[in-house]
Amino acid sequence: MTVPGRIEAAHLLLSLDPPDWFLRHARAVAEVAAWLAQRTRANGVEVDGPLVEAAALLHDIDKIVPAGDPARTLPHGEGSASWLSARGHGELREAVAGHPVTRLIDGGRAEGMLAAPRPEARIVAYADKRAGQRLESMDERFASWQRRYPGGWDEHEAHAVRERAERLEAAVCRDASIHPLQVRRLRWTGPALAAARTTPVGAR
Repeated sequence: MTVPGRIEAAHLLLSLDPPDWFLRHARAVAEVAAWLAQRTRANGVEVDGPLVEAAALLHDIDKIVPAGDPARTLPHGEGSASWLSARGHGELREAVAGHPVTRLIDGGRAEGMLAAPRPEARIVAYADKRAGQRLESMDERFASWQRRYPGGWDEHEAHAVRERAERLEAAVCRDASIHPLQVRRLRWTGPALAAARTTPVGAR
């Protein structure tokens, strides 16, 4: 198993011919996650930056795998993890599988991620809570989900999800020694995607 580098991760994404809206979201999440990983490392917390970047760029690919692919039959996040594992990138499994906001409904899984000794899965999950088509606040992101999926959670679930999301934000920002308003994007995906479009698969 290997963690794909930036160009290899871009190759994997482009192999699925992502639509523009999907690519904008994947890039936003990947760049927010990369910035957070960089700040976390600068704060003295050990973090695998390449794993964070690859997992964030590829976190949603189960939404665009071809019809009939086994990943389509799995819950969101787990499908992406399975697809990547089948291609030799099992190291990404935890960070990819743990990103969906629906994981925050499951108290056991949410508490496990919040208490995990390593920050990678938290960073990817939080980056997804801060990036739609662009960098947003969590308030904006949750409002977007509520518009698109009205009635998706009952009142108890909605309260639990938001409370855990706020704790996730606090944990990630504490590791990076930042305030949520300071979160930015590290602009790496444009060059990686451009290189992937002109570099043969497997070339170094």
